[in-house]
Amino acid sequence: MIELEPPLLTIQSLSKLYGRNVACSNVSFDLWAGEVICIVGESGSGKTTLLNCMNGTLTPSSGRMLYRTRHTGMVDVATMGDAHKRLLMRTDWGIVHQNPRDGLRMGVSAGANVGERLMAVGARHYGDIRSQAMDWLNRVEIEVDRIDDLPGVFSGGMQQRLQIARNLVTKPRLVFMDEPTGGLDVSVQARLLDLLRALVQELQLAAIIVTHDLAVARVLADRLFVMKGGDIVDNGLTYQVLDDPQHPYTQLLVSSILQV
Repeated sequence: MIELEPPLLTIQSLSKLYGRNVACSNVSFDLWAGEVICIVGESGSGKTTLLNCMNGTLTPSSGRMLYRTRHTGMVDVATMGDAHKRLLMRTDWGIVHQNPRDGLRMGVSAGANVGERLMAVGARHYGDIRSQAMDWLNRVEIEVDRIDDLPGVFSGGMQQRLQIARNLVTKPRLVFMDEPTGGLDVSVQARLLDLLRALVQELQLAAIIVTHDLAVARVLADRLFVMKGGDIVDNGLTYQVLDDPQHPYTQLLVSSILQV
């Protein structure tokens, strides 16, 4: 009998309250290695709060986040010590922010932004670090002769691609993305989506992506979760949810896109 691998991440009854205000409520799901889940919903629906609870930025009010580590099996991220959590974020996890300036060190070069993450996991040979940084700049379509430029002289799209390189250089297994194409021109969004799709497939990344853009979800996601008022009101395979929406709120979201 073939034994199936357990999920990479298991979310159990995760909730976040701010006084009487419910940001997210009783969310539960499994994420499998190599799977991409998109969480969609209007502003204020709770999707970013949920993402930040899952990636350790926020402490949930209740619930568990069980992650399958490479060597020690399932651990509850919420109860991990700070040192172990920082190590996890430098190795197995990546976090891509909507505003790339939040995920970059603006005072050091593009190459140093990529190389710092390698040094955080033990790399010390300058030539090897620079070579890997150049390789990743090339992979995210940044000219390698810009390696010594500061991120501040890059366009928004280039900064976002640099942030992606910084996160993926250590080959994480799970990446959290908050509106990765938000605020970019349509043509830049399309190129970035193509890049993300290619990297997810090539590296067999698992990803949880928050977006308000259903087109992003259709391109990238295996499964789609729809949030409203802190609750997951609809979920399923992406094409099923978008092509045959069942919940009235999902029907409203889909119809609003079709009418544009």
